Amino acid sequence: MVIRVGVDVGGTFTDIVVFNEKTGVLASLKVLTTPRRPVEAIMRGLDELVKNYGEVRTVIHATTLGTNLFFGQAGIEPPEVVLLTNRGLEDVIEIGRQNRPELYNLFFDRPRPLVPRDKRYGVKGRLDPSGKELEPIDPREIKSIVEKYCKHSRREKPIVFAVSLLHSYRNPVHEIKIKQIIRDTCPGSITVLSSEADPQPMEYERTSTTIVNAVLKPVLSKYLEELLGELQRREFHGQLLVMQSSGGVASVEEAVEKPAAFIESGPSAGAVAVAYFSRLQGISKALGFDMGGTTAKASSIIGGEPEVTTLYEVGGKMHMGRLVRGSGYPVRYPYIDLAEVSAGGGTIAWIDAGGALRVGPVSAGADPGPACYARGGREATITDANLVLGRLPEKLAGGRVPIRRDLAEEAIKKLSDQLGLDVVETAWAIIKLANTVMAKALRLVSIEKGHDPREFSLYAFGGAGPLHAVELGEELGVKETIVPPEPGVFSALGLLFTDYKHYLHAPVVKRADKVADRELEEIFEELEEKAHRILESEGVRVNKRILRRFIEAKYWGQGYTLRVPYMDSVEATTKAFHELHRARYGFSSPEEPVEYVIAAVEAIGATEKPVLHVEKIKLRGRIVGEREVFFEKGWEKTTIYQGYPQIGEELVGPVVVELPDSTVLVPPGYVLSIDKFGSLHIVGRGG
Repeated sequence: MVIRVGVDVGGTFTDIVVFNEKTGVLASLKVLTTPRRPVEAIMRGLDELVKNYGEVRTVIHATTLGTNLFFGQAGIEPPEVVLLTNRGLEDVIEIGRQNRPELYNLFFDRPRPLVPRDKRYGVKGRLDPSGKELEPIDPREIKSIVEKYCKHSRREKPIVFAVSLLHSYRNPVHEIKIKQIIRDTCPGSITVLSSEADPQPMEYERTSTTIVNAVLKPVLSKYLEELLGELQRREFHGQLLVMQSSGGVASVEEAVEKPAAFIESGPSAGAVAVAYFSRLQGISKALGFDMGGTTAKASSIIGGEPEVTTLYEVGGKMHMGRLVRGSGYPVRYPYIDLAEVSAGGGTIAWIDAGGALRVGPVSAGADPGPACYARGGREATITDANLVLGRLPEKLAGGRVPIRRDLAEEAIKKLSDQLGLDVVETAWAIIKLANTVMAKALRLVSIEKGHDPREFSLYAFGGAGPLHAVELGEELGVKETIVPPEPGVFSALGLLFTDYKHYLHAPVVKRADKVADRELEEIFEELEEKAHRILESEGVRVNKRILRRFIEAKYWGQGYTLRVPYMDSVEATTKAFHELHRARYGFSSPEEPVEYVIAAVEAIGATEKPVLHVEKIKLRGRIVGEREVFFEKGWEKTTIYQGYPQIGEELVGPVVVELPDSTVLVPPGYVLSIDKFGSLHIVGRGG
């Protein structure tokens, strides 16, 4: 018996999926997250699902540890970081790009620098833009700085040195020398070089990415070491892999080496799962909608591939699903482009100073959770509103979390008294507001990217996603709503469908008309050789390796690049850049010179995917009764169906389908059916 396990730690629930490759049987579980020690919830769930750890071959883990650290979660203490850079560049992380998070606010608060001013040192040594040495470094100066911190650092909390020098992406010689001096002077310390973390032009983004890696490295290392230790104490001898923000997995060693690449690992797993099922079902355009306990995420999948971007700001503010540029810390790694809003099941509803009802951004999380959880929460949440409207059963998470309607009504009544409405009207207003916020996120990944949502299918998952999806789909005009198998733990299931993925790049920094095809070929060959070494170290066979070439280009003088597939020649690639620019921004300028900034290789190590047999993962469902459920036109007698229908069976709305890990709401005028992959399809009657 060979078992693969996917573990997704969310803000409210920790989701675990176990797949037996021999029998094809899938088992899943949701347990409340333990925010101060996430490993505790993971092991509690695994102990229940996996009786013999010696039979587990692979554990694939998605974590929000990086995000939580930058948002100041209690119990996660960042390390002491010292920055070494060129003289005169000590303040580059504060000067930044002068992006204003609040355009008309003269007194806005910039994000606090991750390295305080007294720990940022400008040192001797300088290279020119070609990588030629203009001034050597002074080893005595470096040693003096390092000794100052090494002598006073606590041994149980290692000091971290971040090194970011001008033009090190061209020639890392100075950074390598500094790393050696640090290693000799302060054994046990950690050093992160910009030439290893982000060998690209633009010193602000490169320095920021380096510092984020430096902050995360000891934290992620300690966390993964603790998790692996707990697994090994249970006779686990398999492989622990970590999900990346780009939608691929990597080894623990790779995660510790470049931890910033794993910041958005949890949400990315859901998008990967949507991509996998859209390919299986022959759907070329799909929207992913993931509504959990804390947030809701939206993604777009075109041709079976999630859309990816290369610049992210960790710890930044979100406004209606869009990241506010300049509000966080820039990180340059590929990540699946997601829109995220504070509209999860635990999101709190409140009254603002003007007397208007608001929803979010604060969440009740796992502790204390929504009022109906009876764990001490007193504030009304989206889950409380759904319960009051008759949309939820008496127990959630497969019966593990009992919920109380009386406590939900009590919490909502505090708001309804202020609004002059009754409890049901207030609950419906909360749902409508939440849907408005979530529809905005879906528009960000469709309409605002030039896509027509009427051409898309909407995949809804997460514990709360299938409750809201049909109403959201109706607002956007999507073709159909699809609830995939195991929707409540779908992101954890997506971990089982991931491939190894690595993104390697090298600088070009030339006008396209000055670049020869052979020059690029040599760069790509060097990158591919390195990619093969990485995949080989991870045990990926040669026939399972896929290498894709890309160029990051821009018009001469532009600030940011577009990633375009390399078309085997400079001429064809430049033409493709113009076409992509027009598709993305609505215009192109073929008469303007194009600059090639980066040559990149995406290295994929294909893994064996679980073959899901619907008859082995679905228990036969049945009608268990009726209850009153509130919809747009008021209360309606609604069929309550527990479990999954059989192939060929149709359920006509209004229906509430109660699954072990989620609840599906089928409004009046819609019909639900199941396909051979275990996905529920919901379409308008006659649609």
